[in-house]
Amino acid sequence: MNGMPLENPRHRIAVLADQCVQCGLCLPVCPTYALDGNEAESPRGRIAIAAALARGQFPPTPELRTPLDHCLGCLSCERVCPAGVKYEELLVETRALLGPAPERPGLLLEVVKRPALNHRLQDLARWTRAKHWLGRVLPGRWREALSLLPRNQDQVRRAQDKLKHPRPPATGGEGGTVALFPGCTASVQDAEAERAAEMLLTAAGYRVVRLPALCCGALDLHDGATRNAETAAARVRQVWADVSADHLITVTTGCLSTLRQALPDVRVDDPYRLLAERIDRLQFHPLPARVALHVPCTQANVARSDATLTQLLQRIPQLELKRLPTPPYCCGSAGSHVLQFPERAARLREGVLSHVETLDVRWLLSSNIGCRLHLAAGLDERSSNLPTLHPLTLLAQQWIPS
Repeated sequence: MNGMPLENPRHRIAVLADQCVQCGLCLPVCPTYALDGNEAESPRGRIAIAAALARGQFPPTPELRTPLDHCLGCLSCERVCPAGVKYEELLVETRALLGPAPERPGLLLEVVKRPALNHRLQDLARWTRAKHWLGRVLPGRWREALSLLPRNQDQVRRAQDKLKHPRPPATGGEGGTVALFPGCTASVQDAEAERAAEMLLTAAGYRVVRLPALCCGALDLHDGATRNAETAAARVRQVWADVSADHLITVTTGCLSTLRQALPDVRVDDPYRLLAERIDRLQFHPLPARVALHVPCTQANVARSDATLTQLLQRIPQLELKRLPTPPYCCGSAGSHVLQFPERAARLREGVLSHVETLDVRWLLSSNIGCRLHLAAGLDERSSNLPTLHPLTLLAQQWIPS
């Protein structure tokens, strides 16, 4: 490394890569290795590529960068690594060094990150004929994005109608003040889940304040668009500084890691632990039904709240919960991955949906909006009417107002 300063990004990547002992324990939990059976598409293969690029041993040819672009960032490897390799940091640093992938649909993602434009796309999805027509004339990546918009708007409206409980009376916030981060896509596509979180947290004794809807920067940060990510992080810090709260929460687990990086001294989490800490204040109607629970990679490996969520759902009497298999069974959504590599994303999704079909369930639950839209699109392709819901929406539907 020839005396490069420690803050040099190339040096930093090399230092992170040197932590890997090449043991191979990451291979069984890597979705892309399971998909391709190719060592370059494994965590230790990507670490070796990142180290070689950082040290200037090879130029960043398409053949070398493609496995890095294919990585889902699920972090299952980081969770099982006995050497404690900081794989997410290494991946983010390497992508920042290389810049965004050639396949990245930059203009489309700029639309996705803007809630006002998201609203217009949501309205467009209600017009089925227009959607089919646009699906024929739009470029490929835009067609993929259009396919992810909910087609069964009746399901969305029914979920929203069931959330029209009397609003819990505002309390003194004896549990503390919670700031809800709406996000960009989630603020539109997961609006009912955010209302559910606000309702349940208020009933549990928290004071809830809502931040402005904006992008946290996750899409840019994990795609190597560093300058855009830094701008988004600055906006997050500003809106946080404008409120007085004890916790920051998001209903979208894909935002957690980026929010935690932007606000390292703040407790940033999904709502489940806060609800679990005051669960005795919440009662639920029985629900004699079987539901499938999809645990997003970010919930299992970043939030690590999957056990807490399971405990909360089990508070609903008579509910039979079927958890879907965990790594290497990633659904393939992974932020912008579903738009950059739709064929690979669809292949990864097939394993998840094939298992769902064996369970005879009434709902499919998933707590990350990208995963849920991707899974719903796959169900639609299979002509399945299985509804998809955020777990918070189901909890709020069954909540008994006191």
